[in-house]
Amino acid sequence: MRVAIAGGGLAGLACAKYLVDRGYQPIVLEGRDVLGGLVAAWKDEDGDWYETGLHAFFGAYPNMLQLMKELGIENHLQWKQHTLIFNQPEKPGVLSRFDVPDIPPPFHIISAILRNNDMLTWEQKARFAVGLLPAVIRGQQYVEDMDRYTLLEWLQRQGIDERVNSDIFIAASKALTFINPDEVSATITLTALNRFLRERYGSKIAFLDGSPTERLCQPMVDYIVAGGGEVHLNKPLKEIQLAEDGQVNGFLIRGLNGAGDEFISADVYVSAVSVDVMKVLLPNPWKCVPFFQQLNGLEGVPVINLHLWFDRKLTDVDHLLFSRSPLLSVYADMSNTCKAYADSDRSMLEFVLAPAKDWINQPDTEIIAATMEELKRLFPQHFGTDQPAQLRKYKVVKTPRSVYTASPGRQSYRPAQVTPIKNFFLSGSYTQQKYLGSMEGAVLSGKLTAKAIAERSHSLGSNLSKSSSEKALV
Repeated sequence: MRVAIAGGGLAGLACAKYLVDRGYQPIVLEGRDVLGGLVAAWKDEDGDWYETGLHAFFGAYPNMLQLMKELGIENHLQWKQHTLIFNQPEKPGVLSRFDVPDIPPPFHIISAILRNNDMLTWEQKARFAVGLLPAVIRGQQYVEDMDRYTLLEWLQRQGIDERVNSDIFIAASKALTFINPDEVSATITLTALNRFLRERYGSKIAFLDGSPTERLCQPMVDYIVAGGGEVHLNKPLKEIQLAEDGQVNGFLIRGLNGAGDEFISADVYVSAVSVDVMKVLLPNPWKCVPFFQQLNGLEGVPVINLHLWFDRKLTDVDHLLFSRSPLLSVYADMSNTCKAYADSDRSMLEFVLAPAKDWINQPDTEIIAATMEELKRLFPQHFGTDQPAQLRKYKVVKTPRSVYTASPGRQSYRPAQVTPIKNFFLSGSYTQQKYLGSMEGAVLSGKLTAKAIAERSHSLGSNLSKSSSEKALV
């Protein structure tokens, strides 16, 4: 059975991988000239990689880790020391660590909080630890119910000190969701915290040993093709064409560079494009269907990823860092954290600028100028001297609509992978699954979509599809 999948990000590729495992023939159609979607990466004119985002992998990513194990690429992850590291704005150049001991949960995280004496007083730490208990004791249903509150509102209801918000949760919120605690749903951050508290290595962080394009996406493509599937680049979905009975008749693919449009027919169809693109492509007859109307409650958040190459080494820290900057979210010196980007003499810093809504339309030069001002505070020893570090080059990657904006109340708008259209399914981290919009959420959604296709085709039998011999890529 042929399954046409529009979108070659992690959700689409994961869906195709798990369909291959079930004996289906997936055909992945990616609109751009690079796979990966929100984890896409490119090489510049010097052969250096730059990426759509700063991609950190957590121990609390079971579906991603299982996928990599199944592909035989789990050794592509470089695991870092089990710690969380924060800059201290009031002490420029000084880092504060939450080292997580190797003891059973949730005592490992509580111990890390209590042993940190740089950022919080004992009273604040006690309130912090006690305030987190409901998320552990009362479970995921409690976490889901907190979608009515912003994270800041939840913190206030728990009596957690404002200092904890300003020192920890602003940085964590921007890192996880690209927006601030007064905007983000409490459910999102609590979901992550719940897993960190419940899993021994949930908050442990890893980086890929190279670009996501080569070290994650390409192995998925190789697996799909070896299993009888197909993966095509430069195949942007132009229109979802319907049959008289309301089911999908085919995907119309926009021709590029003067080529004509292509019509692609399959037995089953999957949209693995972003929710914003899906809303644009929605066929008119579907726009009055309540299932599809809920998509209007979701909108992608703007994100900016920055890459800055310097003429010297700025730090030897081999880890993700929370900048606690009003402009920047998290960062890493990729010359330390990534084997393929290693440079013993010069740094390449990768930053996430968040929130990015006020910067997404600004010129790259202004964004870099503002970033350099922030770096003077983060690295005073390198920029506050007579011979400051010099910026050799930079790349600014803007994503006007990234993962869905995780504001309060959005959980109810997240659609299931199964749609009212018998031969049409959705996949993407915005769909219903227990993780936030993330790499883990994308992989899990792809797995759930493949499972749903198998279950529906089994229950409907031959009524779902025509024989594969009647289908063609034309």
